[in-house]
Amino acid sequence: MADFVIGTRGSGLALWQAHAVADALRAQDPAREVDVRVIKTTGDRILDVPLSKIGDKGLFTKEIETQLLAGDIDMCVHSMKDVPSALPEGCVLAAMLPRADARDALVCGPRLAQVGCLADVPEGARIGTGSLRRAAQLRARYPQLVPSEIRGNLDTRLAKAEGSHYEGAVLAVSGIVRMGWEDRIRSYIPIEDMIPAVGQGAVGIEARADDERTLAALADISHEPTMACVDAERIILSRLEGGCQVPLGAYIRWEGPADQQTLVLDAFVSSLDGSEMARVHMERAGIISRSDPAELAEMALEALCEQGACEIMDRVKASVGL
Repeated sequence: MADFVIGTRGSGLALWQAHAVADALRAQDPAREVDVRVIKTTGDRILDVPLSKIGDKGLFTKEIETQLLAGDIDMCVHSMKDVPSALPEGCVLAAMLPRADARDALVCGPRLAQVGCLADVPEGARIGTGSLRRAAQLRARYPQLVPSEIRGNLDTRLAKAEGSHYEGAVLAVSGIVRMGWEDRIRSYIPIEDMIPAVGQGAVGIEARADDERTLAALADISHEPTMACVDAERIILSRLEGGCQVPLGAYIRWEGPADQQTLVLDAFVSSLDGSEMARVHMERAGIISRSDPAELAEMALEALCEQGACEIMDRVKASVGL
C-alpha cells in the first residue's frame, strides 16, 4: 500500500505536475511509496462549451476534492490558476512547488511564419484562447486581432493553433515549457501587454485540514515565496469574486538579487471587450517578509476599486447572468 496517493487530472501537463510532486516527496524519503491516480473532472468532460459559460467554479478540481474528502486520496495536485478562491470545507492549500514563468506566449501556425510578436500579427487574424482574461487584454492592446474560442488539453490547443482554423493562439508559458515544447513558442508576451491569471505558473497541493501526516510531509517540500505571492493574488481574486467568467488577472513576484529584492504587483479588471479597464502596477523595496505580498494585495484592491473595478465587475457579471 502506498504511503501517499495523489489525485490529478489526466492530461499530460497535469500528470507532469503530479509526478513532480511525487518526486519531491520521494526525495525526502527514498523508501516512500507515492502513487498517482487520474480523476476525470467536469472541465475534462465538457469540451464543446466555453469555460466562461459552464458556470461551475470547480471545473477542474471538484471531483478530485470529493475523493480527497472521502479519504480515497491523500492530496490533490492542481494548476493554481484552476483553483477557485474558496476551497471546500475541510480542505487547505498545503504546499506549492516553485513557480515557473508566469507569462503568456504566442504560438503561431504556418500562415504567420514571418510574425515575431503580437504587434506583427496582421489585422483580422484569429488568435485562439479559452480565457476571457486573455481575450479582453488582446482586444484592449491589439484591437486588430480576433480572439477566438479554443478548448482542449495543451497538446490539443497547440495542434489547433498551428492548424487551419486559427492563425495562432495565446497559451501559458509554464505548461509549454514543462512539456518540453518551448521551440513552439513564437514570442513571450510581456507582463505590460498581458497580466497573467491568478496563480499562473504555480503548482498547488491540496490536502485535508486534519491530515497531520500529509500536511507535515508537504510542508517540507513547499516553496514559501511562491505560497506567499499566490496566496496574496488569491486575496484579489476572492475580494473581487472573480473566476473564469470575468476578465481578471493578478501577478505578484519578487524581482532582483536576494539582498536587494523588490516586490512587484500587476493586476487588472476589465470589461469583456477590454474597453473599460482598472489596472495597477505597484512595487515595494526593502526588507521582505511573508506578509508583504498580502499587504501589497490589499493596497492594490483599494487602488483598483478607486478606478471603478467593482463597478466593472458588476457590469460583467450582469452581462453573463451571474
